[in-house]
Amino acid sequence: MATDDNKKGTDAISSVMSEKRKFPPPAAFSEKARIGSMEEYETLYKAAAEDPDSYWGGLAEEFHWFKKWDSVLEWDTPYAKWFNGGTTNICYNAVDVHANSWRKNKAAIIWEGEEGEQRVLTYGELHRQVSKFANVLRIAGIKPGDRVAIYMGMVPELVIAVLACARVGAVHNVIFAGFSAHAITERVNDSRAKLIICCDGTRRRGGSINLKNIVDEAIVNTPSVRSVIVLKVTGEEISMHDGMDHWWHDLMGLASDESEPVEVESEHPLFVLYTSGSTGKPKGILHTTAGYMVHAASSFRYVFDIRDDDIYWCTADVGWITGHSYMVYGPLLNGATLLMYEGAPNYPQWDRFWDIINRHKVTILYTAPTAIRAFIRAGDEWVTKHNISSLRLLGTVGEPINPEAWMWYHRVVGQEKCPIVDTWWQTETGGIMVSPLPGATPTKPGTATRPLPGIMADVVQKDGTPCGPNEGGYLVIKKPWPSMLRTIYGDNKRYEETYWSEFHDMYFTGDGARKDEDGYIWIMGRVDDVVNVSGHRLGTSEVESALVSYEAVAEAAVVSRPDDIKGNALVAFVTLKDEYEGDMKLREALRNHVAKEIGPIAKPDEIRWAKGLPKTRSGKIMRRLLRELATSNEIKGDVTTLEDFGVLENLREKEDES
Repeated sequence: MATDDNKKGTDAISSVMSEKRKFPPPAAFSEKARIGSMEEYETLYKAAAEDPDSYWGGLAEEFHWFKKWDSVLEWDTPYAKWFNGGTTNICYNAVDVHANSWRKNKAAIIWEGEEGEQRVLTYGELHRQVSKFANVLRIAGIKPGDRVAIYMGMVPELVIAVLACARVGAVHNVIFAGFSAHAITERVNDSRAKLIICCDGTRRRGGSINLKNIVDEAIVNTPSVRSVIVLKVTGEEISMHDGMDHWWHDLMGLASDESEPVEVESEHPLFVLYTSGSTGKPKGILHTTAGYMVHAASSFRYVFDIRDDDIYWCTADVGWITGHSYMVYGPLLNGATLLMYEGAPNYPQWDRFWDIINRHKVTILYTAPTAIRAFIRAGDEWVTKHNISSLRLLGTVGEPINPEAWMWYHRVVGQEKCPIVDTWWQTETGGIMVSPLPGATPTKPGTATRPLPGIMADVVQKDGTPCGPNEGGYLVIKKPWPSMLRTIYGDNKRYEETYWSEFHDMYFTGDGARKDEDGYIWIMGRVDDVVNVSGHRLGTSEVESALVSYEAVAEAAVVSRPDDIKGNALVAFVTLKDEYEGDMKLREALRNHVAKEIGPIAKPDEIRWAKGLPKTRSGKIMRRLLRELATSNEIKGDVTTLEDFGVLENLREKEDES
C-alpha cells in the first residue's frame, strides 16, 4: 500500500505496490553455480566495497594486456580513467584468445534468418573473417580513433564489422537498421564518421527493407563520409556510386586474413551509441575500451552463470546497448556460443521464438518485458506446443517487468524450474548494475533485487541521504564503475548537467526506486514519470503493474497531465487483449481494480483505449510522447527512435473523437 512520506516533503516518492511472492534458486542450479548462495554473494559484495581496486584489478587480470596498467582507477568527479597506463585490445580478447585455444572449433555464432537459413561461425572462422575485414578497414583509410557508422540487419557480418573496428582501434557507431535517413544523418554528423558500412537490405516479416537507399538519402548531408561498404544480403536493386560505394565481397576478396590487433590505451574510445534525449538531438554515449571490457565480461559471467556447453540467446538488436554488451562483447569475451536471429518474433507465426529454442536447444534466453507481454497476448498454446526444456535460465532487460508478466515467464516459459534474472542497467552504465545472481538470490516478481559486486547503488532522498525501507526515492550510483560512460560525445557540459548535477559526487540514473526490507531495489520508473497527485509522488510503473494484472489488459502506460485540484491527474493508455472490448463498464472496473490493488490515490482519472503504444525500436514505451498527447495533443522533441508513427496518429484520432 502507499507509504506516507510527508515528513520528508513532496520530494519523497510514495511506493504503492506490494509484492510478497518469493522464489529461492532451485537447489540443483545453486549446486553448480559460480556463486551458489547469498552468503557467497554477501562476502564478495563486502570485499568489493571495501577494496574496489583489488576487486576490479583481480577481474582485469583475467584478460590479455600488451602492457599492464599503472593504476586501477583515477577519479576526478565526474571523469574516470580505469586501468590507466595499460594497453590492450578488446577484439583480441574476444576472438584471438579463443581462436588460439581449444575453442578454435567451437561455435561462436549460430545464425538463423527469417526464412530458415542457417550459418555457424566457429571461433577460428570468426577470427579469420574479422582479421580480413580489419584489413578492409585499413585499405579504406580507417585509422585508430576514426569513427565508423554501421547500419546493418542482424547478420553475422554486423558482429564482424563491430569487432574489426575494435581490432584497428576505430570507434564504431552502430545505428539500428530501422532508423530513417534523417536519424542516420544526425548520428553520422555528430560523430563525424568517415565510413558507413551497410547491407543492401534486411528481411522483416516476409518482406525486405532497402537499407542502401536510406543510406543514399542520408549521405547527401554528411560531408565527413568518404566511402560506403555494402554487404549483399537480399539482392535488392540498389545504386552503386563509383568512387564512393564498394561491395563487401569485392574488398574481402582482396584482403589478407593476417591482421595484427592495434594496441590501444585503456581509455581509448571503443564506441559511441546514441540514445534519445527528451528534447533536442540524441545523446552520443561514449564508452572506452578496458573498463567496458572488464565489466561487460564479468557481469555476463556472473549474471548468466555461463558454461561452455550453453547456447545463449539475447534477442536484442546489436543497434542497442543490450546487443553490444550481451550479444557481442560479453558472450564472446567469455568464449560462449551465441545465437543470432534476423527476423520478427511472430514470423511466420507466434511460435517462432519457441521453435528456435527447441531446434537449437537454447539454454539461456534474455529478452524484453515488451516481448513477453506480446507473447502473453498471443496465447500460451504457441509456447506449450514446443519442447523448450533445454532452457535453464531466463533473463529480462529494457524496462521493469510487471509481476504478472514475470509469473507467466516463470510458469509457462521457465516451467517453474528456471531462475529469472531481471536486470537493471542503461546505455550509460555499459553493463548490468542490479540483478539477481541465479544460483544465489531469492527472486521476487518485479524487482531486479540487489546490485552486483562492485556496484554501489542506493536509493536516496532529494538531499542525498539514504531512504528507509520501502521509502521511495532516487536511484543513484555512489562510486565509479569500469563500464561507466565517459561523456556525451563532444559535449562534456551536457554530460555533467545530465548525470552529475542532481546529487553531489553521485551518478543520477534518472530513475525513481525504493529498497525493501531485504535491500532489494524496485524500479518505480523514470523520475520524469513520477507524478505528484494530491501531495503524493507516485511512480507510474507501479500503477501500470496493477492495470496489467487485470485479466483483460495486455499492456498499459500511465502518464500525468496538470490538474487544478490534485496537481496532476493520472491518464492510463490501455491495450486490451483481443477478446475484450473497451467500454465505460470496463473503465470503471479497471479504476476500482487499481484502488483495490494499491489504494484509491492511484486510481487513474482517465483511461484511454489504445490499439498500440508508442515504442522505441528496442521495445521501450515512450511515455514522454504519451504525456505530451495527454496534456496538449502535440508531440515535441526527439522522435527518431519511435518504431511506428501510425500508433501516434491513431492515439491522436482517439483524442479528437473524445
